[in-house]
Amino acid sequence: MNHQLTKRLITAAILIPLFLFLLFYLSPPQFCFFTAFITLAGAWEWTRLMGIKKLIWRFLYIALFTYVLFSMLLIYAPIIFFFALSGWLLAIVLILRYPVSGGLSKNILWSGLIGMFVLVPCWAAINFIRNQDDGIYLLLFLFILIWGADSAAYFVGKKWGKNKLAPAVSPGKTWQGCGGALVFSFFWVGMVLYLEPLLWHKWLGIVLLALITVVFSIVGDLFESMLKRQVGLKDSGNLLPGHGGLLDRIDSLTAAAPIFALGVVWLSK
Repeated sequence: MNHQLTKRLITAAILIPLFLFLLFYLSPPQFCFFTAFITLAGAWEWTRLMGIKKLIWRFLYIALFTYVLFSMLLIYAPIIFFFALSGWLLAIVLILRYPVSGGLSKNILWSGLIGMFVLVPCWAAINFIRNQDDGIYLLLFLFILIWGADSAAYFVGKKWGKNKLAPAVSPGKTWQGCGGALVFSFFWVGMVLYLEPLLWHKWLGIVLLALITVVFSIVGDLFESMLKRQVGLKDSGNLLPGHGGLLDRIDSLTAAAPIFALGVVWLSK
């Protein structure tokens, strides 16, 4: 086992129990402020992707970001998720057209708006899901789906990866790894349906939602990789040993959470 993988596993072994404790024991308002703090920490890292070096400008961006973040509480949540879906569909086009599309984030204003688009709907989605009936378990399903698929993609890609998924954006990603992520999603949904037979009447919708969510999680990962490549960064930060920065840990979730929340709205009808 290489040193980098060992650090990843140790970090995960510390963070996962801590996060589960907070997920189950914080009240909805406490969870809202906790996730807002995490989101703002991600926004602080985002200023590195924007190329901002002066502290005063970084703090000003965080102040504006905080205003936008809590303004979302006044907006009908599904509207935010539809907006996010449209944006992530555009992100797919930008990824496919890279490096032709690479000039977009070089403009500091555009880069700042992209940061809000990436992080704010994710925060809104996580808290929207948390406040549903059985919202804690819905979030737990989402986190295991995304992080399990990410791990499956990593290990399958390491073992059998040959065909590059988006070599100009992220040379390490392969179609085989992507397949491993989708296989894990089938496995995870099958286990949940086995343990909760009352969900069988929605099995097709749940399977489709899981698959689509995982696909968008890969898009989120690739999108952040594209932005880091444009500014010459390997990691968004060094907060998490073995993982890089906070953004490097939640990049998949930023795209997946709003799509999953939209699916929750659809399945609840």
